[in-house]
Amino acid sequence: MPRQKTEAAAYLDIYKLVTERKRLKQELEALEQRRDRILNRLEVLDQQTEALDVAAHQLREGVPQVQARIRTLDVSSTSHFNTLCLEY
Repeated sequence: MPRQKTEAAAYLDIYKLVTERKRLKQELEALEQRRDRILNRLEVLDQQTEALDVAAHQLREGVPQVQARIRTLDVSSTSHFNTLCLEY
């Protein structure tokens, strides 16, 4: 048996609809914020990809790189250690 149509039932239905509308608006706002964050991240990724592509192209073309200098130890200076023994 269906509910009787009363003023209270109408207000209850209005409340339910308004509540659902508010929830959906909040959800839509959250989705828009997420969309903006994703678009910003995609832009950063595009910039990084371009920079790496340029670097790879320069390496392919043979642009000289700055090479780190490696310092070797003089073996003769390390063979004259003084030994000290301590006993407890």
